[in-house]
Amino acid sequence: MDNTKIDRINALAHKQKSVGLTEEEKIEQAALRKEYIESIRENLRANLNNISIQEADGSITDLGEKFGKKNE
Repeated sequence: MDNTKIDRINALAHKQKSVGLTEEEKIEQAALRKEYIESIRENLRANLNNISIQEADGSITDLGEKFGKKNE
């Protein structure tokens, strides 16, 4: 998600608090928020899939491969 969309989310939030939003702006705000949340989830999944844990016996377990989500 680029900064222009994040700026638009913030602008709509400020407008909502001050004067309120039209129905079109409410729909736009909901769509932008949904896209933002999905972007955060994708980034979190990517970070979690790159975590490796060293077990007590010295072996290394790649969590992305273990849980089958490395290729997604």
